Amino acid sequence: TPDDEIMQHRRIAILELLQKHIRQRDLMLLLEQLVTLIDEGYTSGSQLVAMQNYMLQRGHTEQADLFYGVLRDRETGGESMMTLAQWFEEKGIEKGIQQGRQEERQEFALRLLSKGMSREDVAEMANLPLAEIDKVINLI
Repeated sequence: TPDDEIMQHRRIAILELLQKHIRQRDLMLLLEQLVTLIDEGYTSGSQLVAMQNYMLQRGHTEQADLFYGVLRDRETGGESMMTLAQWFEEKGIEKGIQQGRQEERQEFALRLLSKGMSREDVAEMANLPLAEIDKVINLI
């Protein structure tokens, strides 16, 4: 198959394989091939960093923690894959901050609604869409 041919390209195989399939399918479907190529030792540290960046920007997988965990465990140096762990941690922190801000806006909206303010005014003051205000109203 064409993928088997790519697997024979040694040093550039991992990047070729990613470039070919990154938009077509879940990265988990490429995991076995990527691990094989990493284990063969032809991929340099800079190629692994390029691979990570490309996967993070363009790739998709529903099981990101598992996918990147397996790749990190297979990599010999471990250094560049640590940037992935740091990236996931940063994204988790950002998501937590966003969620906290959203909850604060909802609590603020709830206080305004309890004071009798119209839902339109509350939406404007709390910087929330009307649909979100309706959800807050349903919680009362």
